[in-house]
Amino acid sequence: MGRWIVNSAWPYVNSVPHLGTFIHLLSADVYTRYLRLKGEDVIAVTGSDEHGTPIEVEALRKGINPKELTDKYHNLILELLKKYSISFDNYTRTESPIHIQFSQSFYRKLYESNHVTKKTVKLPYCDKCSRFLPDRFVEGKCPYCGFESARGDQCENCGRVLDPTELIDWHCEFCGTKPTIQPSTHWFFELPRFEKDIKNYLINNEQLPENAKNFSLRWIEEGLKPRALTRDNKWGVPSPFPGSEGKTIYVWMEAVLGYISASIEFSENKGNPDLWKEYWKDKQTKNVHFIGKDNIPFHTIIFPALLIASEENYILPWQVSSTEFILYEGQGKFSKSRRIGVWMDEALEVAEPEYWRYVLISIRPEMKDTNFTWREFERHINTELNDILGNFVHRTLTFVKSNFESRIPEAKDISEQDEKIIAIAKNVPSKVGDLMDRFRLKEALLAVVDLARSGNEYMSRMEPWHLIKSDKQAAANTINICSQLVRNLAIILYPFLPRTSQLIWKQLALEEDVGTQNWFNAGEMQLPAGHKIGKSQPLFHKVDSVEIMKNWKPDSGAQMKK
Repeated sequence: MGRWIVNSAWPYVNSVPHLGTFIHLLSADVYTRYLRLKGEDVIAVTGSDEHGTPIEVEALRKGINPKELTDKYHNLILELLKKYSISFDNYTRTESPIHIQFSQSFYRKLYESNHVTKKTVKLPYCDKCSRFLPDRFVEGKCPYCGFESARGDQCENCGRVLDPTELIDWHCEFCGTKPTIQPSTHWFFELPRFEKDIKNYLINNEQLPENAKNFSLRWIEEGLKPRALTRDNKWGVPSPFPGSEGKTIYVWMEAVLGYISASIEFSENKGNPDLWKEYWKDKQTKNVHFIGKDNIPFHTIIFPALLIASEENYILPWQVSSTEFILYEGQGKFSKSRRIGVWMDEALEVAEPEYWRYVLISIRPEMKDTNFTWREFERHINTELNDILGNFVHRTLTFVKSNFESRIPEAKDISEQDEKIIAIAKNVPSKVGDLMDRFRLKEALLAVVDLARSGNEYMSRMEPWHLIKSDKQAAANTINICSQLVRNLAIILYPFLPRTSQLIWKQLALEEDVGTQNWFNAGEMQLPAGHKIGKSQPLFHKVDSVEIMKNWKPDSGAQMKK
């Protein structure tokens, strides 16, 4: 049994997350469920990222305290995660006292080890707004790719991490005027000291996907620079450095530490405060992160460098499963700031949570950007989920009920055709597992659907509705095998569609919970002859993309307007 820490990028809670953010939470949930079916020892953690200027400014606009704003969205996200069957061992928040204390203690130790230096720097200051502008609130043209709306911390288009002064034609996002440059004292993490360590880590980590590895190595080749640890913000984790009163830790530099603080909080909630060390300080533990490609450098360079600098023997990220972007109807990538995409709450007004779990993993942009369209949404649900998967389960179980008194018939003297489908079923857990182990969640789900497709083809070829009249035993063999496949599907489908799997399990009238089953037995023919199944009902229904588009406002952001 292996030991794992599964992490998802923390959603920023100045509003409801869109589905481009949600897909990382979903991916982490899928992978965690898969590992547990294999009997692995896993803790899964993440939480709400609730600090930084965007939240502070949004709260000012609404005339409320930032904590009031983040309380609202944190609680709403908890409700939405439950609706989507997303289950973390600890979904916490960066306002957690444990996180604040850990972040301050962590950076205090780095300061004492001389890895943090104080510098007076010149920063953008908006005279009209009477405030220093954190890099995220300076916009301009990206000097690398020419994107017109790049922010001062990172270009959304090419993913490059930036300094505000690098932007061309830069301006204050609030009032549009060009900032002046004013001096301000800040504290910096000496990232360049760890360039050699990080480069070795990247080169020697065979698990990292090529997009993450290549992007990070290019970043290093251009030369690492000290990274600012503090901001002139009031809302955030108070800076722990001597003389830095009134400043806060830069949100990205404390949010990445949340993976550890969330594990500490989990351990304390379990009544075993030191439990987290068995994961974060065990070199055999595999630490996995599900993120978007725009967050790659924070997880492959900055976070590992911080862990190395701490000299606490923390494990480094074993895998950073970074996806490309999801585009919305060809308009551009899902974007909260530009109100492009579909939001977690609004999605549930269109279709049930399991439908969204299926579609999002089916289009998961693992190798390149993926364009979400409502027509593709309809195709995935109607053609794959309903016509292939749902149809196979329903036609099998209704045949058992109508022709074998709801009892699994006994198989005898099976044919060569029967042997072929049995062999396919036995190979599926290994096939799907291999794809999951390589973090190809999209292909793994398609392989699950392929088993249902093979089952449909086998049943159509054998025609048990005719055999039942002329050779009842041959019909019994076909239906026995198809019923076994239904059981197998319930298990291997569970990481992706847990509620659907449990419904199939219930229709089979099997005891326990499908989530407690053994992945490695998912290809076996374990349904006993004579077993009585439960009531069968259709698993899915079709959707109409034309009707959806008639009623859909593509940038409505329902909760964002409230």
